[in-house]
Amino acid sequence: MEDAVVRVGRALRLVLLIALALLFLIPFYLLVRNGLSSEQDITSPQWTFFPSDVRWGNVRELFADTSVPFARSLLNSALIAVATTLGTLLLASLAGYGLARIPYRHANKVFYAILGTLMVPAAVTFVPSFVLVSSLGWISTLRGLIIPTLFSAFACFVFRQYFLGFPRELEDAAQVDGLGYWRTYWLIVVPNARPVFAAVGTIVFIGAWNSFLWPLVIGQDRNAWTVQVALSSFTTSQVIKLHELFVAAAVSILPLLVVFLCFQRWIVAGVERSGID
Repeated sequence: MEDAVVRVGRALRLVLLIALALLFLIPFYLLVRNGLSSEQDITSPQWTFFPSDVRWGNVRELFADTSVPFARSLLNSALIAVATTLGTLLLASLAGYGLARIPYRHANKVFYAILGTLMVPAAVTFVPSFVLVSSLGWISTLRGLIIPTLFSAFACFVFRQYFLGFPRELEDAAQVDGLGYWRTYWLIVVPNARPVFAAVGTIVFIGAWNSFLWPLVIGQDRNAWTVQVALSSFTTSQVIKLHELFVAAAVSILPLLVVFLCFQRWIVAGVERSGID
């Protein structure tokens, strides 16, 4: 009797998981389905599971559209996301390690000040940041899109929490061998902190790739558009290109899927080791 109850419970859990997986996949199905359809099929009241006339030429049309430099936008987003991720990992990990390990009587005060910035709404700092970037002449440049977003208080917090629990024995052994804080960080800490680096890097990369408002304001030239700004340009008051919009959305999420599938196991491991509840 107990075995039957266990089997029924497992079957119900399996059915629930399959249903949740199908619900999760519905948006991706709609992107592919509408991206390979004509405008008439997308707006038709008669719904079909898949278009009878699959239009693979929509992909070619997307990259051939001269009004939206989508290929350049993909390149810009890739450069910005990679540079932002690397810069954030470097700055936040150094700050977190310094706050966790280097003796300094005001370390906690500095840490609390950093945490305080998390409570400041982004709208409050948006205009001053724009004025500063504009005064430096960084409008429509990669510098203006990357540098103001490099430091993350959240990433600093995660690294500090992780380094507080990092085995001191490894650092003590490094100091016995004559290594200072800098070389200990590079040679001992970083190689043994790959889970938290991968977890934070994945989160930062996804956030940088999906960023819209800051690139919209700073990237005023078409050559400085990111993929999210390019996506918004397919729907204007003059024209709506639904099939290109869906194709572009499907193409734009491919890098995120690759990054997430490659590092998904590190996300959970990194958060667990950082000590965040």
